[in-house]
Amino acid sequence: MSPKYLNFISQTLDAVSRIAHDNWGKVAETVKQGDNNQVLTETDLAVGKEIIQRIQKVFPDYNIIDEEAGVIDRESRFTWVVDPIDGTSNFVAGLPTYGIMVGLLDGDIPIAGGIALPAFSQLFIAEKSFGTTCNGVKIRVTEKTDPLSILVAYGIDGHQEDPQRTVKEVEILGKIILGIRNLRTTNSAYDMAHVADGKYGAFLNQTTKIWDNVAVQPIIEEAGGVVTDFWGKPMNYSRPLERAQENFTICMGAPGIHAKLQDIIRAKQ
Repeated sequence: MSPKYLNFISQTLDAVSRIAHDNWGKVAETVKQGDNNQVLTETDLAVGKEIIQRIQKVFPDYNIIDEEAGVIDRESRFTWVVDPIDGTSNFVAGLPTYGIMVGLLDGDIPIAGGIALPAFSQLFIAEKSFGTTCNGVKIRVTEKTDPLSILVAYGIDGHQEDPQRTVKEVEILGKIILGIRNLRTTNSAYDMAHVADGKYGAFLNQTTKIWDNVAVQPIIEEAGGVVTDFWGKPMNYSRPLERAQENFTICMGAPGIHAKLQDIIRAKQ
């Protein structure tokens, strides 16, 4: 059996990476109404449009969820999930820590995904049962099990509409920081990709959308890692077309690191 989706994901992300890289740090942003954390550029729209066109040409019967274009329902069991620019604020500021994410659900199961990091010329891709590669080389999560020996990445947004929510999250974050070597945060696909190659031991975020998670889950799992929600429960992508605006949480990492982070999170509630 050969992989069905890896070539398509690789070729698509390679093409749109050139669009993103050509506009990196050169575009103006628009703040999305109602959420100061979310920004949009013309590049998000251009990248998303190109990915959708490619999907519709090769997989015309598949559903699509795109962060900017919304939901395209073909009544299929398969759903492509697209984040045209993950880390748009970084992208606009001219920081290299942004990515492009494309993932595929079979029902509610992530079965393939890719993350392009255009500024670093890196492509992380995986398909269920075929492992994870970066630029064609197999990669694995770290074998370390002691959180005090590794870096952990954490993405966090401030909630102006509910300040106490942010205060509570920072309390948990503080306890996580005390249990690890050091914290890193670009709040982007950059952090997630580097869990797969073992540079970071884990990544956590309590404020994500479905397009932030589907692509990365098979990348982490096929690299030997574990992906759950923030509280250690299985990720739930049931009825994905109805959940484009729903908040998701995530905790991903090498098995030993993930387990010990969950001990910290659960013990401190």
